[in-house]
Amino acid sequence: MAYQVNADGCVACGACQFVCPASCVSEVNGGIRIIDEPACTDCGSCVDACPANCIFQV
Repeated sequence: MAYQVNADGCVACGACQFVCPASCVSEVNGGIRIIDEPACTDCGSCVDACPANCIFQV
């Protein structure tokens, strides 16, 4: 199972992108982050790093 970013809650801080060991988080639309689900290793680092708690498992 991979993770997704709730764009409505994302504060565009980039914390998730900096901690991702698979480098599957990228920036779109002025700072909002998205996760490349097929590349996601399900480690959960992004969830722990997110100050807005807007990353969830799908």
